[in-house]
This record gives sequence, structure tokens and C-alpha cells, in this order.
Amino acid sequence: MIEKSSEITSKKIWRPFIINISLVIMLVFLGVFIGIFFNSKKLIEQQLETTARAHFQNIVLTRRWNAMHGGVFVEKTPEIVSNPYLENPDIKCLDGKTYTKKNPALMTREISEIAKNTGAFQFHITSLNPLNPGNAPDAFEKQALTAFDLGENEFFTREEENGTLTLRYMAPLITEESCLPCHAKQGYKVGDVRGGISVSFDISEFIKTISFHRSILIIFFGLVVAFILGIFYFYILKLIKKLSYAESKIRKMAVTDDLTGLYNRRFFFERFEEEIARSLRHSHTIALILLDLDFFKKVNDTYGHCAGDAVLQVVGSIISNKCRKADIGARYGGEEFIILLPECDKKSAIQTAKKIRSLIKEEKITIADNQTIQVTCSMGVASFSAKELHEIGCVKATDKTDIALYKAKENGRDRIEVAWHCATLHVQILSLRVTRHSQHENQYISMLGMQSVVILLLTFTIYKNILLE
Repeated sequence: MIEKSSEITSKKIWRPFIINISLVIMLVFLGVFIGIFFNSKKLIEQQLETTARAHFQNIVLTRRWNAMHGGVFVEKTPEIVSNPYLENPDIKCLDGKTYTKKNPALMTREISEIAKNTGAFQFHITSLNPLNPGNAPDAFEKQALTAFDLGENEFFTREEENGTLTLRYMAPLITEESCLPCHAKQGYKVGDVRGGISVSFDISEFIKTISFHRSILIIFFGLVVAFILGIFYFYILKLIKKLSYAESKIRKMAVTDDLTGLYNRRFFFERFEEEIARSLRHSHTIALILLDLDFFKKVNDTYGHCAGDAVLQVVGSIISNKCRKADIGARYGGEEFIILLPECDKKSAIQTAKKIRSLIKEEKITIADNQTIQVTCSMGVASFSAKELHEIGCVKATDKTDIALYKAKENGRDRIEVAWHCATLHVQILSLRVTRHSQHENQYISMLGMQSVVILLLTFTIYKNILLE
């Protein structure tokens, strides 16, 4: 019962503790892994943005180089068409070959087409007021160009089409001195935003990489948390076992007598009250055996207190081994022991008492110097119905059994006496108290008589010495 109560208490204490610590561990590691995931995702997105900016800067530098040299002339072949938006784009050389001018806008568009065909990326130069209608902006580019007019420096978005996710980036084109020959007639001055270049490239693989990293992190998170929780649970269970063992020992020490290993008096009466309540529910009888070792003081005086302790230990062991599991044996005080026998009638209680008395009498107890001693005991036995116990309670029931024990001592010791009927209980208790009081008075009178004799002897001795002098 003690261990069960301890186990229940431990579960109530440890279950919320383990759950709370587990949640804290999971939340901490979840926070760490979420931080790692979002940091990794942010790094990849920053890499994509950096790539888009790099593509933009590359085409801007290429255009700048073209504009610095007033355009690039290439040999005109049947596949090459002259730029219709330039004045006099073609020149004829002395060797008869014709060359046509490639301005920055046309060169940007042609490079973009080459890049698009390779599947890498593509550019588009555009403006809200383009010279070439083919350079007219789409919805994203219009939104970006409007934002540039409001002071934005760059513009990002993502678009999905036919299962392909594309990153679109756009930055403004600032009018430079080399741009004026073509765009001055549109009213642009140096430093004006005259349009922009949009960069587009497929980022599906990057998104797959992010998803893959997320899956890896989720798996890794599960494994790490499982490993950490496993270690935590392992050591917590070890700690619980040690604390439960220590707690059970402390609980046992609180309710048992250190010397005999039997229950102590306080716990005995707690259990007695519980058994009374149970007997009322089921109408069971309860028996009591009160045991007192005969001439135990003589054992202590003759052989020493260690020998007395050895006797008490042996008696406690006999009581513990020979009682039923349901019986409750306890050290009542000094050399007195008490046994509670639930669901036991008077006849069965007497048989149990006889068996224990016989075993104690026959037991040869080894003490110092391999000496052996034997002791006897006197017993009082009483049996009570549920109704009777409810009326008198555990204290008066014990008093009744004590009367039977006193009678056993009075009638010669080393015997068993059975308590009288409950109706005469108060008379018995009063008789017992009067008898014990008379014994105390006789002892007191004897002591006074001895003291008087000693005083007379001392007086006579003194008087004799005075006469001799």
C-alpha cells in the first residue's frame, strides 16, 4: 500500500514535469531548425537577387561600352536587317562590303534572344515612351517603371507560367552623355530615368533545392529531437527510479520500527481505523493479539541491552513471517507487540496466537559469545464484530485486549487469555487500572519502609560512634 501510494504520487509529479521539459526541448530545437531553414532560404533568395543584379550590371556595362563607341558596326549579310529606327544605319566600304550599325538597344535585344534560346536568362529593355514599339513594357515592367518614377531603385517579383517559376528583376536605366545622340530628341537629360532593363530567369531548380533542404531539415530535426529526448528520458527514468527507491525507503522508515522491522504504533492505529471502516462495509470480524515478553527487564539486566535488542528482532521476525499478508503486526511499545487480524474470528485468532507463542518459546536466540537464551511471552486475544468496533473504536478495543494480556500475566505468564464480552469492558478496564494502582501503592509503601530502615540504621551507627568516642 505504501509503495502504491508512492508510485501514484510520483506519476502525478513526474508526468507534467516530463511533458513540460519535452515541450521545451522540442520548442528550442524547433526554433533552431526554423531559424536555420529561414536563414538558408534567405541566403538562397539573396543569391538569386545577386544573380539578377549581376546580369543587369553585365548588360548595362555592355551597353555602355557600345554607346561609348557610338555603336558597333557589323557586316551586313542577307540574314541581318538594318535598324529602321536609326538614321543612316548602313555604311559602304571601299571594298564593297556593307556594314550596319548595332546600337545598345538592338544589341541588348539580340543578346537577350541568344540567352533565351540557351535557356539561361533573358533581358528586355523598355520604357514608358519607347522609340521601338517592340520595346513596349508588359504589366510587370509598367509597375516597375512607375515605381522608379517614385524613387525606387529596383523591383522584384515572381511569376509562374506552365509550371515554371520565374524571377523577374528590373532596374532603371539612367540617361548618360553617350545616350543623348539617340534620346535627346525625346526630352531626356543626363541623370533622367529613361527606362529600364528587366532580367528574367528560371528559378524552379532553386525552389526545389529549398524544398529539399526543408525536407532534410525536418528529418534531421525529428532525428535530433528523438535522440535528445531519448537521452533525456533515459536519465530521467534512472533518476525517477532512484528517487522512488529513496522515497519508498523514507516512507517505510516513517511507518516502521527500526529495530524489529514491524509497523510502528502510529501507522498501526491508522490501519486499524481503515480496517474498522472496511469491516462495517462488509460486516467482517476483526481480531487483536497483544503480546508481552515475560521478564524482559531481566534479560536486559543480565545479558545487556544488545541481547534485549536481539530478542526483540527475533520476535519481530517470527510475527512478520507467521502472520497472513492481510495481518498487520506492529511494535506496540517496549517489549509489547500487537497484531491486527482482519476477517478473523476468535477461534482463528487463538490458533494464530498459540502458533506464535510456541515459536517464540522454542526459539533459541544467539547473543554475544555464542550464548543462547530463550524467552516466553504472555498474550491477550480479543475478537470484535463490525458493529461492536463501530461502537467502542480502536482505542477501547485495544484496551480490552490489554485486559486479557494483563490477566495472562496475572495467571502465571507464558499463556494466552481471551478478552471478556464487550458489555463488561468498562469494568475490566477500571479493575485493571485499580489493580495497577494498588501495585504502585504497595511498591511506594515498600520503598518508604526501606527508606525508614536505612535512616534508623544510619542514626544508630552515628550514635554508636559518638558513645565510643
